[in-house]
Amino acid sequence: MDRRTFLRVAGVSAVGAVAAACGPGGTPSPVASSAPPPTTTSGPPTSRLPTGPPNWDDLRSQLTGNLLRPGTDGYDTAKRAFNPLFDSRNPVAVVTASTAKDVQVSVRAVAGRASLAARSGGHSYAGYSVPEGGMIVDVAGLNKIDVQGSQAVIGAGAKLKDVYAALGRAGRALPAGSCPTVGIAGLTLGGGIGVLSRKYGLTCDHLSSAKVVTADGRELTASADSEPDLFWALRGGGGGNFGIVTEFTFDTDPAPDVTVFSLHFPAGSAADVLDAWQQWIAAMPPELWANCVVSGGSPVQCRVGGCYVGGASGLNTLLNNLTTNAGARPTQRTVKSLDYLGAMNYFSGSSNRQSFVASSRIITTPVDAAKVVALADGRAGTDLLIDGLGGKVGEPAKDATAFWHRDALASVQIYAPATAKTQTKVAESVGEIAAGLAAAGAGGGYVNYIDPALPDWKAAYYGDNAKRLQDVARKYDPDNVFRFGQSVVA
Repeated sequence: MDRRTFLRVAGVSAVGAVAAACGPGGTPSPVASSAPPPTTTSGPPTSRLPTGPPNWDDLRSQLTGNLLRPGTDGYDTAKRAFNPLFDSRNPVAVVTASTAKDVQVSVRAVAGRASLAARSGGHSYAGYSVPEGGMIVDVAGLNKIDVQGSQAVIGAGAKLKDVYAALGRAGRALPAGSCPTVGIAGLTLGGGIGVLSRKYGLTCDHLSSAKVVTADGRELTASADSEPDLFWALRGGGGGNFGIVTEFTFDTDPAPDVTVFSLHFPAGSAADVLDAWQQWIAAMPPELWANCVVSGGSPVQCRVGGCYVGGASGLNTLLNNLTTNAGARPTQRTVKSLDYLGAMNYFSGSSNRQSFVASSRIITTPVDAAKVVALADGRAGTDLLIDGLGGKVGEPAKDATAFWHRDALASVQIYAPATAKTQTKVAESVGEIAAGLAAAGAGGGYVNYIDPALPDWKAAYYGDNAKRLQDVARKYDPDNVFRFGQSVVA
């Protein structure tokens, strides 16, 4: 079965990436900033960019990788993203980079002449990694994974399934997303929510440095001590902004043993379960992560799934607390102990491409569960995947990194399958749910579930950090070379 079917059956949420989970995403008023002003390291020059068409032959001659243009063999496959809804888009070229230098020469050749979009796993919910008439810089070939002691150096094109396999062999762990084909780059740059986030924090919280190709073609190393403004922005400021990351260095943790679980509740109990779940997850130790999946239809269905860094006996006590408070006995209860890699594989599901429309909201304080469940009533096939946050995620200050939602109780992903024929109608339905969630008290949004129709997107994704992000864009991309529909612009 495909991954979304798996999620509905198992009560497991899609977590992680714009390159986000398996699937995708008016200009609002500027957001006031309470963040400290950026530091003053030297930025790139602000000279006028060249115009006119790129010299494709010259670029091709400089590449170790490949350059594919419309009509050439391999182009139709190379341009494809994870979501088939974007298959009709036609970039002017696709560079399949095999070295960081390939990224540099591509940026230098095309900046100012055509739009540029980096692509790692190709999971952008809005299809921003497939720009119509622009150029894709595909970094999938930059996929080395080198685990040395407590550190892991990971190329920007590495997929989560390979990251987890390499870490598992080395006895190390990195909190990250679940979809196996999501690229590490988009996931990290948007924050990186995952099934171990409450215990270990976001993916971006483990980033110690990154190599970035900026708008003028330089490769910089961003860390706490080098280009600190850029380093701040890369931790939650969203994929596609500021430059193209070619390599990440992460601090890892010892791989834990994990107990996974799934609880299926009877029809008609969704509101009671969600109400109890919100109170329960806030009181749980950080070792426990859980989601609540509200599946649309008549009646609405509800499932709770997750994992616990610890043994089954300790977990069962915590689960009994939930079911007692919900006043509903699960129709199915599964508890299974696994090693780290086994647990990551348990949550991974299928790698198959999926056609869908999605959006998100953020729960900061418990919302009216009955109103949330009512939004799913009669919407068969639509899921509200409510992922618990808190714990380690909430320890840093809201302006310590670009990831704004440190005080969140949970994120809500709205996911609905769609085809080219039903896309407009499904998008309207998803938008109605997003608006309904906001009215029920779930505002904000998660940039890795990016949604071009979200009316308050800048404030929703970045809150008071938006102004500082604009300052970083002005410093490193003053001519908006990496501009797209919801980019952070100078």
